[in-house]
Amino acid sequence: MSSNSPTNLAERYSFLQMELARLEHAYYVLDNPLLPDIEYDKLYRELLEIEAAHPEWVTPESLSQRVGGVALKEFDSVTHEVPMLSLNNAFEEAELVAFDRRCREGLHTDHVAYAGELKFDGLAISLRYENGSLVRAATRGDGASGEDVTANIKTIRAIPLRLAGKDIPKVLEIRGEVFMYLKDFQKMNQQAAALGEKEFANPRNAAAGSLRQLDSKITAKRPLSFFAYGLGALEPQSWLPKTHEELLNKYVELGLPVCSERKVLHSVQEILDFYNAIGAKRDALPYDIDGVVYKVNSFAEQAKLGYVSRAPRFALAHKYPAQEALTTVLGIDVQVGRTGAITPVARLAPVEVGGVTVTNATLHNEDEVRRKDVRIGDTVSVRRAGDVIPEVVSVIKDRRPSDTKEFQMPTRCPVCDSHIERLADEAVARCSGGLFCGAQRKQALIHFAHRRAMDIEGLGEKIVDQLVDQNLVRTPADLYRLGFTALANLERMGEKSADNLIQAINQSRNTTLARFIFALGIRHVGETTAKDLANHFQSMHALMDANMEELLSVKDVGPVVADSILSFMEEAHNREVIEQLLASGMQLAVEEKVISAAVAGKTFVLTGTFPTMTRDEAKDLLEKAGAKVAGSVSKKTDYVVAGADAGSKLTKAEELGVPVIDEAGMLELLK
Repeated sequence: MSSNSPTNLAERYSFLQMELARLEHAYYVLDNPLLPDIEYDKLYRELLEIEAAHPEWVTPESLSQRVGGVALKEFDSVTHEVPMLSLNNAFEEAELVAFDRRCREGLHTDHVAYAGELKFDGLAISLRYENGSLVRAATRGDGASGEDVTANIKTIRAIPLRLAGKDIPKVLEIRGEVFMYLKDFQKMNQQAAALGEKEFANPRNAAAGSLRQLDSKITAKRPLSFFAYGLGALEPQSWLPKTHEELLNKYVELGLPVCSERKVLHSVQEILDFYNAIGAKRDALPYDIDGVVYKVNSFAEQAKLGYVSRAPRFALAHKYPAQEALTTVLGIDVQVGRTGAITPVARLAPVEVGGVTVTNATLHNEDEVRRKDVRIGDTVSVRRAGDVIPEVVSVIKDRRPSDTKEFQMPTRCPVCDSHIERLADEAVARCSGGLFCGAQRKQALIHFAHRRAMDIEGLGEKIVDQLVDQNLVRTPADLYRLGFTALANLERMGEKSADNLIQAINQSRNTTLARFIFALGIRHVGETTAKDLANHFQSMHALMDANMEELLSVKDVGPVVADSILSFMEEAHNREVIEQLLASGMQLAVEEKVISAAVAGKTFVLTGTFPTMTRDEAKDLLEKAGAKVAGSVSKKTDYVVAGADAGSKLTKAEELGVPVIDEAGMLELLK
């Protein structure tokens, strides 16, 4: 961090929250990791450091308070009776020593036994058996709830449909990992290549993609395997043995597959010996792992140590360094992401890294290319960071050809030819054609239709995918030219749904200037800034023609936001789309603030469920009256408006002595 001043630190904390949420969504929901695990871990650790220094900033919405991931809508949602928490990670010996010390101090003992086992690189699963029969299987999801994949799990031959033996509890939830053996993965990819089908990048993606197929017949054709390693719900509790190792032995007796690479460890030295021994034969293992796991062996001691909100105190994941190999850079291309981010990518001579053929590796951003001085023709060290995403680690300078040239970031987007802009203090360059660029098209349309933007009900991700893929819509302006027949012919649409969507599109023409500005997706322009801009400029054309000085005169608009707006408006493609939208019959009202002396300038925080309105509606009322609505409670908060099932914000308010009112009290203040 460049500065530790409270203001800059708060801004950094806010950025980390948003960035980590974006990365978690891509990783857990889309199965599309955007950063190496090691880079994600750095960001997450920084978040924890800030929260340790400023615990008053922590809210229930903080990423440190939950496990990443959200269940997809295609599967039924399953609530985990016992949450499926993730584990804290360790990379250095000092972290292991600290973990052991915390366990011993927490248990008031000089000696703790740990169960050591492998950390598989697959997909975490919970299997529920009732009276010995498999009745339900669910993915981890967000830790509290996941996806019901029972039909797919039943196709995995390694998982018994009924437990063996006689000592079977009434309810037994088994936690474990679905994965693919390397030989099975390679054979499956060879068959796919022979048929001209798409090959999977690695065994983890193959396992995750196979298990999340809506058609279980497809899953049945995939060579999935399973290892059991943990416990969820259990009835009766008297069935539970004394130690984790004994539990795994019981699992074997029940006919469940359990990895044999495990050991009970009695000291930090034995932990390190186990880690090094597994690491030495890691490349020879028949499956991918990315570390080992240590758990306090005694269940009674586990219960004493308990949990933090994100992870158990009694367990730790010890990760291995990413695997590396040398190859040659054949070229450096740039890719355009869904949000316009420009990422340099090295095209490589094919090389095997961690059992996977790598032909491309991320260079992250322009600064990273220059820092590492990567050039076409260079010999570079490549690793599968987090054992998944390939990245260039370093250049072998003494092998550099004499005719290499430094990388130059292009000035125009390779997709839409719009200007590439890089704002001050930002590492990432971006395409400025947000409303026009083909690479950003889907994301721009989804944001445009959002309920807090143009509020086009029924225009969701699946419909947007079809509209863009069939080239029916290229920009938001095309939405207002869509015909009934084109919509009705979309998959799973039909005449009634098409008619409803056309009505929703037509209704969206009557909106506010603030919503319209927000819908454009200008970087750094959120709802509040959009309202400030609308109130200040009063018309879209006035905003489009504003200069830097005029923008900086708007409340709470600083140089970064002003720069972003100017960059967006200076791009001819964006202006063309805005003019098309305005010409389609937009009626953009400017909301007048009805200032209330009782709330003007006051800071409110909303929590819980209100009897007659949503929190968004309450927020709108307060902001129109001149109040500010914040997301967390602090000493600067003037009022907390609490509804039913209010959470930790209410507790925080009571601790700080902040006045707490209900919906009726808020409405009384607004009179």
